Amino acid sequence: MDNKTELLTPAGSLTELQMYLEAGADAVLIGEEKFGMRLPGNFKLNEIAKAVEFAHGRGAKVYVSINNVVDNELLKELPDYVKGLADCGVDGVQFGDPAVLQLVREIAPQMAAHWNAEMMSTNYSTANYWGTKGASRVVLARELNMDEITGMSPYLQVQSEVQVHGMTNIYHSKRRLVRSYMTHQGRPVKENESLGIERGLFLIEAERLDEKFPIYEDNNGTHIMSSDDICIMEDLHLLMEAGVDSFKIETLLKSPVYNVAVIKAYRKSIDTYFSNPEVYEFDEMWLEEVRQMQDPERELSFGFFYKEQVY
Repeated sequence: MDNKTELLTPAGSLTELQMYLEAGADAVLIGEEKFGMRLPGNFKLNEIAKAVEFAHGRGAKVYVSINNVVDNELLKELPDYVKGLADCGVDGVQFGDPAVLQLVREIAPQMAAHWNAEMMSTNYSTANYWGTKGASRVVLARELNMDEITGMSPYLQVQSEVQVHGMTNIYHSKRRLVRSYMTHQGRPVKENESLGIERGLFLIEAERLDEKFPIYEDNNGTHIMSSDDICIMEDLHLLMEAGVDSFKIETLLKSPVYNVAVIKAYRKSIDTYFSNPEVYEFDEMWLEEVRQMQDPERELSFGFFYKEQVY
């Protein structure tokens, strides 16, 4: 069967990138913190060039995230950055701000542009609008349920990407909320003290003491992540039947060993389905290694896939 669904994973380093591609990923998402948000690592242009060389040698693709909030100062740096990405041979970029799309079309029209507006990509008409402006893919909102995603697919005139595994971002602020809170509590943050991903901070609500929400701070502000992890492998065939073009595994705040196990599991599911869709059946054993390594305090859930949305 043609048009096999792409398996996409963010990578935090060249070592991780190699591990994920060898585990079965078809494409990787990387980027520089200045231009992209919520990335597991910080790739400079020289590292992006090395990533592209390795990935292309394996027949894989490299996408770069430019989903940061673009102010006037950052806007001045974007032309050189987009040109640098083109010189590296990057296959595509993810964007939220139309300023990025405009520059890509002007400077590097050979690069694909994937519209990633977080929770705003909720209907096919808006996605198709961006398609008329030069976007080739829409990253569908994590809040959409299964019926909304599969029902949208026949009307899309661009490719679609859906997150199928891992945590999701539930709140972002440009403000330094963690630093402010700790200072207010009489525990001012020391110079060079990290409040980033590696610190391992989390929030707990008084009403839900059994749920932990990872929180971290970086140059782009404060990020709060979900308390559970999406895992839709059991019904992955519904998305493949609908023609979803790309499945994203979110690797943020997970160990490379865990991520490799997840990639291998989804690789097995995708390959099995496309080898013979009519006889495909989900095998619980594909997730056994993932379940063994899953943080017991983080549930593997269907996320919003089977929740009715009230707008």
